[in-house]
Amino acid sequence: MPRRSVLFSPGDRPELMRKGPDSGADVVVFDLEDAVAPDRKAAAREAVADVLTDPGFDPDCEVVVRVTGRESEADLDAVLAGEPRLEALMLPKAESGADVDALAAAAAERGADLPVFALCETAAGVLHAESIATANATTAVLFGAEDLSADVGATRTEEGTEVLYAREHVVLAAATAGVDAVDTLVTDIDALDRLRGDAAFARDLGYNGKIAVHPSQVPVINDAFRPDEERVEWARRVIDAVENRESEGVVRVDGEMIDAPLVSQAQRILDRANER
Repeated sequence: MPRRSVLFSPGDRPELMRKGPDSGADVVVFDLEDAVAPDRKAAAREAVADVLTDPGFDPDCEVVVRVTGRESEADLDAVLAGEPRLEALMLPKAESGADVDALAAAAAERGADLPVFALCETAAGVLHAESIATANATTAVLFGAEDLSADVGATRTEEGTEVLYAREHVVLAAATAGVDAVDTLVTDIDALDRLRGDAAFARDLGYNGKIAVHPSQVPVINDAFRPDEERVEWARRVIDAVENRESEGVVRVDGEMIDAPLVSQAQRILDRANER
């Protein structure tokens, strides 16, 4: 299943959680952490549990709950009761592989075998991204530029040069581990042109998808992570040439020598094209 768009909804807003899948997002995240005020945590846990166990809630997307750091035990007690429609958990401010596996173990103690989306959004989290990405329970890593900037005292800019090293480091860690990488959000929900360019840049860095915080951002993100038809046609020619070659030597496509890395690139393009 693709993870191009990862849409967050506040855990204390059941009407938004139920509408989230209608946006076309590949992943919806019910947020019990930053999106919920401290005095609303208990109500949010109850609301998330109600949605997840509603027999009428059966979206055609991946459903994830972001737990809180220090209160994850209470979160798990609430959302894992009954038979929730839930595919994964999300760990904020992950700083080691042990953090990831500890969350998965706590879920297993409650009878749930769930993978973990791990957020690398602190200085320690970025520096230990390899450990986080290779943890047994990790299925995806996410880069969080806003929290990272706050952690190190950086000033956020539209260009993002202040977080570029961290952004690249996280996607490299994900690629090494063979898990998905999801890029940071654009906070201005009205800046759709900026979002389009930022998503395309993330795609070119190697990210599989991007965080959305409003349904209007979802189609823009999905479109950015679809390869254009020209690239798809090139990829088809490459794969056809490789499959029909008469020997194991290097083949030529459009005058270009095609070696193993380009074959892999072509296959990734076709895989993404088939996720439309």
